[in-house]
Amino acid sequence: MTDRVHAFTDDALGEHDAVASAALVRDGVVSPDELTRAALARLDAVNSRLNAIAYRAPVPRAAGAGGGAWFGVPTFVKDNADVAGLPSRYGSAAITPHPAGKDDRFTAQLLSTGVTVLGKTTMPEFGFTSTTEFEDGEPTRNPWHTGYTVGGSSGGSAALVAAGVVPVAHGNDGGGSLRIPAACAGLVSLKPSRFRHLDNAQARQLPIKLVSEGVLSRSVRDQAAYYAAVEKYWRNPKLPPIGIVEGPAERKLRIGLLTTAANGLEPDAETLAAVTATAGVLAAAGHTIEPMASPVSGQLVADFLQYWGFLAQMSEVTGKLSHGRSFAAARLETFTKGLAASFRRRLLATPGALYRLNRARADYDAVLTRYDAILSPVLTHTTPEIGYLNPGVPFAESIERVTNFVGYTPINNVTGSPSIAVPAGLTAGGLPIGVMLSGAYGAERTLLELGFLLEAQAPFPRIAAAATES
Repeated sequence: MTDRVHAFTDDALGEHDAVASAALVRDGVVSPDELTRAALARLDAVNSRLNAIAYRAPVPRAAGAGGGAWFGVPTFVKDNADVAGLPSRYGSAAITPHPAGKDDRFTAQLLSTGVTVLGKTTMPEFGFTSTTEFEDGEPTRNPWHTGYTVGGSSGGSAALVAAGVVPVAHGNDGGGSLRIPAACAGLVSLKPSRFRHLDNAQARQLPIKLVSEGVLSRSVRDQAAYYAAVEKYWRNPKLPPIGIVEGPAERKLRIGLLTTAANGLEPDAETLAAVTATAGVLAAAGHTIEPMASPVSGQLVADFLQYWGFLAQMSEVTGKLSHGRSFAAARLETFTKGLAASFRRRLLATPGALYRLNRARADYDAVLTRYDAILSPVLTHTTPEIGYLNPGVPFAESIERVTNFVGYTPINNVTGSPSIAVPAGLTAGGLPIGVMLSGAYGAERTLLELGFLLEAQAPFPRIAAAATES
């Protein structure tokens, strides 16, 4: 496939994940500066075709002398988390960016791993949609095929990790924003349980806390190592520790197979085949697979959209308070304005929606007493071309497209439950397909163990190898 882009080469980064890169630094084989130079050279080689950078740090933000599990590993932070000295624009042309005066709380927890921050990555406006495209401006493109979306809202981070610029990059997930780009870009990402980590300022203001922070990676062990590392900085005593996870567990699990999305849609043929094949891998390992219905009511879709519209309305109304007097609501994109308008049209439905969204966790928890995990698609259909989900498409059409694309991921944001996305092969056209394993509240360890199993039994596609074969 001629439109595939990657930066893997024989330099200090090689094809190493973050765990391997950090080990090379600890052993004195490479220095943090060598890894940084390699990552910046890779960025220069591919970013003109990917458009994944919101801001490039004038000087890399290196970790202090305290070290950390990933000391010296280069990374990028999504453009909605404050890093001292770098601006945050939230993907919106309505914001005039100014350098942040300090690190936000989660940012400090992320930096405690020892990573070197090279800049900020692109995202759609306020993370409201599932593609990293802009009404006016160049989209962020998928390294597997630049004519296709890389998903969203953590799309810039996904593009850089998939292309090999860095081993890991920060993202967050308010409706699937880690897992969607992971699925589109052939990556791994774990959305953790609610309150698993420290929250940034924006998330702390939400009446229902949907947003979880995490990273995108090419390996399951990077996800496991990341969560073990950030627990050393701060761990919620009300949740069981994840600890160190190094591979599959011996115990046999009961896994629900969910194919019908909360909105009643079924996955397309290639997505269904990927989920079915994954179920076969798990069954061959001794796990019990049972078909199941959605763990939440179909009403969740409308209620989630009402709440999403409330967030868009708040972004519009409180923009000057949150982002400074230069905030220009008139420059918000069609999709954001449409979400806010849809909220206003159904204003009286909001109390009921909030009540049911808060109750959804009880329904989910009741179902998860019967299963150790749920296997599902990440998305209802394979990755679309650039333009299909563009925020400038008339709202009535675009919201239907987004809703019909994102059929599974919001369940975990509403219920606060953990969920991991892993690659499950390629489409006939060479684009990644992702599957998702979700668990009970606090059950990240189980999901990581299942992720290790799938990675071992059905190795994830590699973009460099695929480029050689195409």
